[in-house]
Amino acid sequence: MGLIAREIEASGIPTVCLTSAWTITASANPARAVYTDFPLGHTSGRPNDPVGQLEIARAAVEAIHGITAPGTIIPVPQQWPDPTWRDEARELVDHRTERLDTPQYQSDADRDAAIATHGENAACGC
Repeated sequence: MGLIAREIEASGIPTVCLTSAWTITASANPARAVYTDFPLGHTSGRPNDPVGQLEIARAAVEAIHGITAPGTIIPVPQQWPDPTWRDEARELVDHRTERLDTPQYQSDADRDAAIATHGENAACGC
């Protein structure tokens, strides 16, 4: 999101990114960001917590005018109620399929359609 935000900012439109991944956001260096120390996927707040979600949204809107130094990330004060989420996140196993040098398709029909449209080697740039 930081890369997209910078492009939008270059057009003169202020942006703010919501993030739960401080280091990744810092690397992307958006103009301004609001950080929630919540599990990934819950950046805008806890489920069924409209008050907390509104507080995060307000922090984001306020950041548009309040952050004056580019690249600034401000944390929100809310805390996830169960701190064990960090331990559970560290124990996650990557179940993605192996990455290969050749294109992979969900079905033979997908492969055939890609070849018919783009040629045999279009996907890998060969």
